[in-house]
Amino acid sequence: MTEHVGAPEHKFLRLGEDITVTDGHLIEGYASYFGKCDKGGDVVQAGAYAASLTSLAQRGVSVKMLWQHDPAQPIGVWDEVREDAKGLYVKGRLLSEVEKGREAVALLEAGAIDGLSIGYRTVRAKKDDKGQRLLSELELWEVSLVTFPMLSDARVGAKGDTLGDQFLRDLAGVFADARRKLAAG
Repeated sequence: MTEHVGAPEHKFLRLGEDITVTDGHLIEGYASYFGKCDKGGDVVQAGAYAASLTSLAQRGVSVKMLWQHDPAQPIGVWDEVREDAKGLYVKGRLLSEVEKGREAVALLEAGAIDGLSIGYRTVRAKKDDKGQRLLSELELWEVSLVTFPMLSDARVGAKGDTLGDQFLRDLAGVFADARRKLAAG
C-alpha cells in the first residue's frame, strides 16, 4: 500500500564523537543513511532524495541550514547536499556572523549538541511486512542542527568517499603534534 502524506516531517540523526567543525565553521557529514530504521520506524530508501535535489537545483534553490528546525533561525549554508551510496551527505558553513551560528559552533565543539535532523515532506512511502515505513521519495526542505537525534548512526564528521581538505588538515595536525612531543622530549 502506498501512502501519500503532505505534512512536514523531521528526522533526527546523532552526530557523535567524531564531529567535524573545521576552521571554526566548516561542517560535514551524513544527514541520513539509506536502509537504516530510525526510532520512529522509518527507513529511507536509496534514491529518495533524487527528484527533490534535482528540482531544487533546477530552480536555483538551496536546502536550508536551520537551528532546531526554526525557519526564523538560519545558522549557515549547505554548500553541498548530495546522495551517494550511503545516504544524504551534507557539507556547509556555520555563519559566525549570526548569533545562533556562533552558539552552534561553541555547542558542537563542546559536545553539547549531537544531532542532525532533516525537514521534509513525504511524497511516496509504503509499509513493509515488519510495520516499518519505507520512504521512497521525499521533498527535502532543510537540514537542522538539533539537540535530540532519531537515527543514531548518522553523524557530522562522517566523511564522504573522497579524501578532502579536512583529512589533510587532520593529518598535518597529527604530524605537528608528534613533532612537538618529540621536541619536548
